[in-house]
Order: sequence, then structure tokens, then C-alpha cells
Amino acid sequence: MRNTWPVLVVLGAIAALWYLAVAPMNIRGALDQAERAGAVVAPETPKARQEVSVWRLMIDNPDHIAAGYSLDRPRLPTPVQVGEELWKSTVGMALRGRAMSKRSLIYHGWVTLQATLWGFLLGTAVGILGAVAIVHWRVMDMSLMPWAIISQTVPIVALAPMIIVVSAQIGIEGRAIPKAIISAYLCYFPVLVGMVKGLRAPTVSQIDLLKTYNASALQGFLKLRVPASLPYLFTSLKVGIAAALVGTIVGELPTGAISGLGARILIGDQFGTPLAIWAALVAAAILAGVLVTLLDLLQKITLKRMGFRQ
Repeated sequence: MRNTWPVLVVLGAIAALWYLAVAPMNIRGALDQAERAGAVVAPETPKARQEVSVWRLMIDNPDHIAAGYSLDRPRLPTPVQVGEELWKSTVGMALRGRAMSKRSLIYHGWVTLQATLWGFLLGTAVGILGAVAIVHWRVMDMSLMPWAIISQTVPIVALAPMIIVVSAQIGIEGRAIPKAIISAYLCYFPVLVGMVKGLRAPTVSQIDLLKTYNASALQGFLKLRVPASLPYLFTSLKVGIAAALVGTIVGELPTGAISGLGARILIGDQFGTPLAIWAALVAAAILAGVLVTLLDLLQKITLKRMGFRQ
């Protein structure tokens, strides 16, 4: 409970701010709906209301504020509306035996998860190998690390279409591999930085002690540097898996994909269904939370078995 209360307090604060933001975000839609129903609103025409601030509209039309919390297509849905849409498109579909239907977020989440895991594995491998090279070869430290840092300044939304086009030109068919590459691009950097820090964590006295035992460079790497790097590695992996998920979703946007959480967000935007967009966003957040939690559990088990103090 000591660890749960701070999380609940933050969630409660977010929910409270969310509910407060619904009224000004949806007041114009509520007034438009009231006008079509024959109610008296001020100003009387939509054009006139566009020239008035939302705060003024709320002050002049207090009776219509509550309607903004129950719009069918709100600009900003309430948490309850998002929860109902999420339940309907996940548990509701599963209860009807349609969990893997293309209208189910479970199906779209599975599609996104597969590309995320492939990208995570690729990015982690590249990051670890790059870190080993940087730590053991000074020329790699002076050349590879600056380029790794520079690579993160390129916006992924600009790079993703380029990766997709190049993949098509070299004969890579389908969308899974380009999405995994985009995912790995965002994932490898935190792993690289964390692993470099971890491999350099042993002190000079610890390294000198191994030398007195006549340990080889490989023995020093396996018995000292790798165990010392594990806490740093797991921390960077938790950042990397979240980044990999973001990369996969971004990679689904410019590909014209019809499956995946990114595709659901894009389709919801094209068809003007905010609830579908928000449900996909919350599903992505839940998926990221589950992945990070699993890595955190693996970290605790691994470090405990190795004798690390938690």
C-alpha cells in the first residue's frame, strides 16, 4: 500500500484535471447540440459563438455545461466514456467470442505487440553490442557515441516514411519489418547509454584486483563488468520497451496499415470518432505499463538471485 498510494493520488489528480478540462473543450459542441434541439443559447449562431471564448460561453450558458459530458462525439471524452469504449472493444468483444476480430483492440494490440517485441530485441542487441565496442575500443567511443547521439535528433515522424520507402525499394515486403526497424531505432539508444554506464561501473580497485588474480580480459568482462552492468541494463530496458512501443505505433501511421493500435488511432481520426482514438491510446498505455512491469519483475528476480540488494 505504501507504493500504491502515490500512484493512486497521481491517477486521481489526472482524472480530476481531465474532468475539469472536459467542460471548456466540449462547450461548443454542447451548444451546437442544444441549438439543434431548439433550446435558447447565447450567442444564437455557431459563427457568432466561434468568436467568443469558451469561458464566456460557459458563463452565458451554465445550463448546457453538463451536456458536454455526454456528447456522442466529444472533442474531449470523459474518463468514463473512454473506459466504456475500451471495455466494449476488449472485454466485451472477448465475451462474445470475437477477441481476435478486427474490431477488437485485443487483436490490434497483439499486432502492435509483435512488432514491438521484434524491434525491442533488435534494438537491445544493437545497443548492447555497441556498448561493448565503445567500452573496449577507444576509437569506437570517439566515433560511434557521437553518431548515436546525433541520430536521436532526427524526428521519428520524418524518418519513418524514409525507412518504409527504402524497405520497399530493397524488396522487403509487408509492414512488420519496417515497423520493427522503426521500433528498434527508438529502443537502441537508451540501451546503449545504460549499458555503457553499467560496463564502466566497476571501480579501478576492482579491476586491479582481477589483474592480480591474472584474470584475462574476457574473464574480467564476464565476471565483473557484466554483473555490474545488470542494474543499469534493466533500467534502460524499461525505457527501451516503452520507446519501442512508441516507435511501432508511429511506424503504423504512415504505412497505411489497417491493423495495430497506430492504425486504430489513424482510422479514428479519419472517421471522426474520438472515443476510438482515446480507447486505442489508453490501450497503448496499458500495454506499455504491462511490459514495463514484467521487466521490473524480471529485474527483481534476476538481481535477487545474483545477490544484489534491492
